[in-house]
Amino acid sequence: MARVSQEHLDARRRQILDGAAVCFARNGFHATSMQDVLKEVGLSAGAVYRYFSGKDELIGAIVGEVLGSVRGAFEEASRQSPPPPPDALVATVLGSVLAAREYLLVDGRPAFPRLVIQVWPETLRNEELAAVLREGYGSVRAAWAKIVEGYQRAGMMRPDVEPDHVARTMIAAVLGFIAQQSLFGPAPVEVLRDGLRALMSMRDEPAPMPGSQSG
Repeated sequence: MARVSQEHLDARRRQILDGAAVCFARNGFHATSMQDVLKEVGLSAGAVYRYFSGKDELIGAIVGEVLGSVRGAFEEASRQSPPPPPDALVATVLGSVLAAREYLLVDGRPAFPRLVIQVWPETLRNEELAAVLREGYGSVRAAWAKIVEGYQRAGMMRPDVEPDHVARTMIAAVLGFIAQQSLFGPAPVEVLRDGLRALMSMRDEPAPMPGSQSG
């Protein structure tokens, strides 16, 4: 019997994860059965259970994969001196995450933002998934904190700002943007980039209006 190549095994695993992601995004975690996943991916129960024991393991693998790719991108940025500015960095990383999953659709719209929304309430009852999310969130926060420290060393950000506070704020901005896409429809990452850039450009004192005269 010919050995199955690692490439084939990886492709089959990808097929199962993608199909499950679409099912969870479409109907939610509880309303999705393993039979729904089997139908979506067009595989037998034996073929799917060879890779995953059930829904809990599937959703944990999906979440872990996404958080791992985000953490890796931010850790790479933290090693640059100085790191890219926040507006550009967020747009690059989020754009990459969304682009890598743009082929996953539900009713013609991107499935990923809907999937994110479905995962959040599930963590309230699924302690294993909550642990995966906490670990991933913590690693992304730590990577962002290193980026902030790089900004501070380069004189790009005030040294008296707590790096973790900035990290939490940037993560909140990204999650909020994803939630908006799930609720109100797709929007390009340039919207978030431009909004952050505008906030970063604010002054402590209002700039004079064109044509106004001082004193």
